[in-house]
Amino acid sequence: MIKFGDKVIKNFSEPYIVAEIGANHNGDMDLAKKLIKSAVECGADAVKFQSWNTKSIISKEVYERNQSYNDSPKKHFGSLEEMVEKYYLREEQHFELKQYCKKHRIEFCSTPFSKEEVDLLIKVDVPFIKVASMDINHLELLKYIAKQGKPVVLSSGMATLGEIEQAVRTIEEQNNDQIVILHCISIYPPKYKDINLNNIKMLQQAFDYPIGFSDHSLGVVIPLASVALGCCLIEKHFTIDKDLPGWDHEISADPSELKVICEESKNIVKALGVFKRTISEAEREKLKIFRRSIVVNREMKIGETIRIIDLNFKRPGSGIRPDEIKYVIGKKLKKNKEYDELLYWEDLV
Repeated sequence: MIKFGDKVIKNFSEPYIVAEIGANHNGDMDLAKKLIKSAVECGADAVKFQSWNTKSIISKEVYERNQSYNDSPKKHFGSLEEMVEKYYLREEQHFELKQYCKKHRIEFCSTPFSKEEVDLLIKVDVPFIKVASMDINHLELLKYIAKQGKPVVLSSGMATLGEIEQAVRTIEEQNNDQIVILHCISIYPPKYKDINLNNIKMLQQAFDYPIGFSDHSLGVVIPLASVALGCCLIEKHFTIDKDLPGWDHEISADPSELKVICEESKNIVKALGVFKRTISEAEREKLKIFRRSIVVNREMKIGETIRIIDLNFKRPGSGIRPDEIKYVIGKKLKKNKEYDELLYWEDLV
């Protein structure tokens, strides 16, 4: 059994909702706390940041060519190196935000991009360690993460099925079977035809682990659709203002959207119900009103033998059912019946 805090993570249960703040705090702790508080108000289970610094993931060559990483035409300040310097979360800020989350009763978690950042998250005591899609083939980092004994949430954007299998096997070889796999498309935002939500079902069949969804689509429809496929966790980028400067605000859910995801995902799980065909008590009561019963088609007297031409079928459904007609034909009446009156078993000899 996999648990994050008090919540069991399994397919077809209420999904664990992660508000992916990432770098949407823009290096501003006040903004980070506003985002956390808003995520709490929306009903999210956790907020997730990203733990990297100027040297964790980007080489000198990339800085020199000033690589752009966002898929948005929105302009950003300065160079890539200047943005990374401004946006990365300092070590002491991790602890500050962890305490703020604890105060507001929401889980703090993050994605590390180096062994040192893994160590930091262990000290912060996150409920799980999230592996970014870019690192699914970074086997040395996967081994190090797996050895910490924390649950591992593995994002699969850009990965082949073989690469996902290799990553899972690498984690398992470190005696860690606390794995959650996220279907993910690493485009911001993806086209509908490229989202392939059926991959959630495929991954459920391929792996004996809970399957979630790291969503980069716009709006709420796609993550909610994933819940109907049994998604155990939804990770959704989150902002309080889509017009803020920064890499991901434009493609993030705002509070109104995140609240819909949090609330309606629970309703979808309730509505999925069970595979066994059942009739609710409310529907049974409706049955009495909307179904038909056998009625007499003319005025009839005691002792008459009932023929099929003497009968009709009308609401309500509180008398003899239409599919019981074979037990009525040929019977004699033991009381007079008026035209259009319902037949009851006690009316028959």
